[in-house]
Amino acid sequence: MESFTPLTAAIGGSLIGLATAVLWLGNGRIAGISGIFGQLLPPAQTVVWRLVFLAAMVISTFAVAKLLPGIGMGGDAPAVLADAPPAWGIPTPVWLAIAGLLTGIGTKIGNGCTSGHGVCGLARLSRRSLVAVLVFFGVAMATVAITGVV
Repeated sequence: MESFTPLTAAIGGSLIGLATAVLWLGNGRIAGISGIFGQLLPPAQTVVWRLVFLAAMVISTFAVAKLLPGIGMGGDAPAVLADAPPAWGIPTPVWLAIAGLLTGIGTKIGNGCTSGHGVCGLARLSRRSLVAVLVFFGVAMATVAITGVV
């Protein structure tokens, strides 16, 4: 973890907290990305705010990556996706597709994702969210131990 930068982590975490607070206080909605995205198909009655929220998240990430290419990476190198473990013989795009599919299934089964449970649920002192976050972290540690990808 040679690229850990406490200042950018604190700023990013603060912005995530601010965004979730604005959405909760201003719209009465929890900023769980899987729930926001999952209600687009089939469309819920409240599609507009979901599209605006998701578009703003993608556009702001793209803008920061272009304007500040080395932020959070410990240097001037741009952010890159993690490669699949070479020993497994799986191409990286397939590896990422499998990971995304498993993440989607997990968020459906867990009734939420890390942003919904970890940021919003824990802030509301939800016991269900605490259990979910403990499971998320346990599985993440096991995955790193098995695959060796950090």
